[in-house]
Amino acid sequence: MEKVTAGYTSQGIRNIVALDAFLPEISRFKRLAPFTSKPDAVVGWGLKPTSQHARQYAKRHQLPYLALEDGFLRSLGLGSQGYQPVSMVVDQLGIYYDASGPSDLEELLNHADFSEQELERAEHCIQQLTVHRLSKYNHAPDQPLELPDKPHVLVVDQTAGDASIAYGQANAESFNAMLEAALSQHPDADILIKVHPDVIAGKKSGHFSSAFDHPRCRVIGEDINPWALFDCVEHVYVVTSQLGFEALLAGKQVHCFGQPFYAGWGLTHDALKCPRRQRQRHLKEVFAGAYLRYTRYANPYTREASTLEACIDLIADQRRQQERYRGEWLACGFSGWKKRFIGDFLGDQARITYQSELPDTASSSNASTSARVLTWASRLKTAKTGSTAEIWKMEDGFVRSVGLGVDLTQPLSLVIDQSGIYYDARQPSDLEQILSQHDFDQHLCQRASRIRQRLVALKLSKYNIKGEQSIDFPANRRIVLVPGQVESDASIACGSPQIQTNAALLAAVRQAEPDALIAYKAHPDVVGGARLGQLSADAHSHYDIDVSQCDISTLLERVDAVHTMSSLTGFEALLRGKQVYTHGLPFYAGWGLTEDALACPRRQRQLSLDALLAGTLIIYPGYADPTTHQLCHIESVITLLEQARLRPRHLTWKQQLYRHYRNLLIGRH
Repeated sequence: MEKVTAGYTSQGIRNIVALDAFLPEISRFKRLAPFTSKPDAVVGWGLKPTSQHARQYAKRHQLPYLALEDGFLRSLGLGSQGYQPVSMVVDQLGIYYDASGPSDLEELLNHADFSEQELERAEHCIQQLTVHRLSKYNHAPDQPLELPDKPHVLVVDQTAGDASIAYGQANAESFNAMLEAALSQHPDADILIKVHPDVIAGKKSGHFSSAFDHPRCRVIGEDINPWALFDCVEHVYVVTSQLGFEALLAGKQVHCFGQPFYAGWGLTHDALKCPRRQRQRHLKEVFAGAYLRYTRYANPYTREASTLEACIDLIADQRRQQERYRGEWLACGFSGWKKRFIGDFLGDQARITYQSELPDTASSSNASTSARVLTWASRLKTAKTGSTAEIWKMEDGFVRSVGLGVDLTQPLSLVIDQSGIYYDARQPSDLEQILSQHDFDQHLCQRASRIRQRLVALKLSKYNIKGEQSIDFPANRRIVLVPGQVESDASIACGSPQIQTNAALLAAVRQAEPDALIAYKAHPDVVGGARLGQLSADAHSHYDIDVSQCDISTLLERVDAVHTMSSLTGFEALLRGKQVYTHGLPFYAGWGLTEDALACPRRQRQLSLDALLAGTLIIYPGYADPTTHQLCHIESVITLLEQARLRPRHLTWKQQLYRHYRNLLIGRH
């Protein structure tokens, strides 16, 4: 379809932030109104009542009508909770849940051929959905059910009036017939009836109220991950619910009492027949048709077109973060500025109470509650508390922002560590445990490799502050970069026990590399006057060139090696294939990728570079979108940083005022 103008009647359609990415064939969207010019096509939302006017307009003016609907993997949370879709279907013939007539999906499954490559892609996506236990919505907790040791069968209710019931050629009697069939066909099994939580709350009506007292029926009304239900059964009974197709992905036998899109292809036990559906299809073929060809994908945070694989990674990472931080938190000692965003990184299933100081002991705060204690990691240096083992520590992540934290630039990434903190090698941290124990499978390492290539190609680093791009190094000499650090920083006190000043580091590097050209780059906070770390006069003799104003990514492209106490620059150099020498014990040392002056007996595993990156950038940190305040993932953050760097950036008057205050009254501590 050529680029066209599309008219709409529902404002909800225009409120989809990635609408342009979902519908690239549309050049402009306009609201249908009297006395406006006629568009080239009309879009409407499925078969909802709000689409009737749009359909009538299209029919009256003989215009193409595009039916839009959420895809089969929609989002982490519900649309009513503010979650935008990652997927959308666009149907010019009908819509997938209307079995009264053909749809683009039905025609595709009737006639399309799928290549071996496409079926391999479908198989991979099914495997990833299964591993991550993803459904259409993914906000519900994934907890095992406590059931008697006997067979169970799952029967899925739907709310009364659900449009997919009537359009799926079913009615209320279909649910009665379904329950009777489940009871009679499985006389030795108990029946698990999954109903919508709103039915239990009395907000909506279901179809199984008479079964609530049945001796063989157990009603499950709480929100729960569907995969936790699939774990308990071998047979799943549905009318038209999408849960039936997800049960097929889980390897269950599915019985349909309506005509959902996946019925009639030989995969399900069907009470009804659809004469139009004559072809026998494998599960991978139906999946490839529905999820890969019929559905479109976009990232709602970057507003760019995406793929199913990328959306699976996004939602899987979102849910992993959400589930880890679900529950009660006592956040202690956070400034008003940090309170604006730390809740974003805990997710919307976390409930946070703030107080100004840490409790005397971590255990005293949650003696009567299950709240976990959270504080900024550096506060523990001066905290008047006992053991810090029960305190969760928060710190900036490794791909943080465009701009410095000391200029109050909001982070895109934070780490929250239960065991320790990544820069303190004196004790284990969650990151160290991940790097020691996690199974870095092929998919995760391939994903890490793509992330590494993007970071290098885009010249991204932790703060992404632009510097001078041109550097005149001699062509025939070994170039060694020494990144300066803030000498009062906890990463030196905790991770570099022998060399703790920039001057001492430079002296050690000069001794180790007497013939090299040594380039010294001061830490941006020190250059800005905010933090301690300026060199003494005699230290200048230990390096050949000051590159403090140069862009760090450009520097890393040009140098041969990096020597550091514990700077993140060493990690960024590894990503670019450079030699890295550590004089302390940063998190990336001890895994066989660096030349280390010190050893950590706990770190015995040899890691590939991509495994190190996967643990450090995918699994360990949390990521949040500053616009929606929702959890996201590293790939989204990379694109957001890329977009942010293209926009002009100047310190706001508030940042400038704070910088003067910080330098005068806080700075050099």
